[in-house]
Amino acid sequence: MGPHPMLYSSLDLGPLQVVNRFAVPAMVTRLSSDDGYVNEDVIERYRRFSEGGAGLIVVEASSVHGGRSGPLLKASSDEFIPGLSELAAAIHEAGAAKAVVQIIHFLKVARSGWRQLVSDLDVDGLEALPALFAAAARRVEQAGFDGVEIHMAHAYTLSSMLSRRNKRRDHYGRTLENRLRLPSAVVDAVKAAVGPEFAVGVRFDAEECIRRGYSVAEASQFASRFAEQGVAYISLSAGGKFEDAIHREGKPLYPYTGFSGDRCMPGDSYPDAANIWMAETVRRNIRDRGFTTPILGAGKIPTADLAESLLQRGACDLIGMARGLLADPFLPVKVAAGRTDEVVECIYCNVCKSLDENFKTVVCYLWPKGATHAPRPDEPRAETGWFESESSLRAIAGVGDIRLRWEAAEGDVAGYDILRSEDDQPFERFTSCSRTAQLDDSVLADRTYRYMVVPYDGSGRRGTPTPPAEAAVETGQI
Repeated sequence: MGPHPMLYSSLDLGPLQVVNRFAVPAMVTRLSSDDGYVNEDVIERYRRFSEGGAGLIVVEASSVHGGRSGPLLKASSDEFIPGLSELAAAIHEAGAAKAVVQIIHFLKVARSGWRQLVSDLDVDGLEALPALFAAAARRVEQAGFDGVEIHMAHAYTLSSMLSRRNKRRDHYGRTLENRLRLPSAVVDAVKAAVGPEFAVGVRFDAEECIRRGYSVAEASQFASRFAEQGVAYISLSAGGKFEDAIHREGKPLYPYTGFSGDRCMPGDSYPDAANIWMAETVRRNIRDRGFTTPILGAGKIPTADLAESLLQRGACDLIGMARGLLADPFLPVKVAAGRTDEVVECIYCNVCKSLDENFKTVVCYLWPKGATHAPRPDEPRAETGWFESESSLRAIAGVGDIRLRWEAAEGDVAGYDILRSEDDQPFERFTSCSRTAQLDDSVLADRTYRYMVVPYDGSGRRGTPTPPAEAAVETGQI
């Protein structure tokens, strides 16, 4: 286990035992076609997560109901079982991961900006939902998965029921108990429909991150209810709501464009583990009530060291590392083997988020150009070298910033790590990029900054760094 004893320890999730605490949260891939069937690209994406050593893999949101949903998976009828079976088999054959499918019901949206509200749904429509979720869960179980995760987060139907913005005037709205009524019924229906060895988890927002939305106090009440119902684990997200989404003409609303979307997928301007306080608070509150249900925390957790520290302090029981494991699905096996310096570390540029927003295949900016999947560590590659030139890296002070330019590295280069030192402090990774230029606009006047650039190949193997280059922005230049 080395320096990460908790991260590489097993954990019981209800009837399941995962081999470590790495979890791949559900991420839209846009790899399927509009028909919702599993295809070879979908299988390959999840096969690599399993090969990479994650303990829990949550397959992307799969619809429990028919109708158009774009390039998303479906579990809404028996015709989807064969493809799901292939996916489950591929994940299990590739590694020791336990695999669950996230199942979802969503409301309608239109290119005009109109969206359906939970207040628009009649009671019969609402009361049909538990059976839809239960039927989808049975199909997932029949396909050979280890469980399902009921999607109650972000902008979708069950999340909208939980929301403080749910103002229905019947027994499905306004009060806390009424808002919990339908989600609780879905959990009961799903658990009744599947066998005792099949795990049922839930994912919901620990905070809505919108005006007049709920926060961790009510999220703790939700968690207590679901723990009482015997869910296998609770996965906590944040934000991702339609209420503050930005409408772009001719496109349907995308719930990750507003502030709540930023909070859902905190980018490079946010601190690491930006949302973990929410999971920590909910976990503490349900532990105080005597529940031991495992809690999955997420939100910009880029490294194994940080993940270990969060587990050690009791902030959560599982580490949801979505973008980090998208950038390098092999992070768990690399770290376990002591090859941390080969990890392709996410820089949270959110190019993946932008691709999803524009209905394009979701890939990582740090992968080799044109790649659909992250390269495997054992894929053939040439040595990554460096031009032997003392002037290969230049640092040029500008008006409040420093511009870096360097010669392209020799060999099989996917990108470059940029290391920075301030006033003779140790070098630390500043960012990564695939270009041969970078702007550093986070400098202060009258301080000296030194830089080195290190090339890496698609599987994360580093090459020879440039000699250091330094620059300083003077007060008069600002």
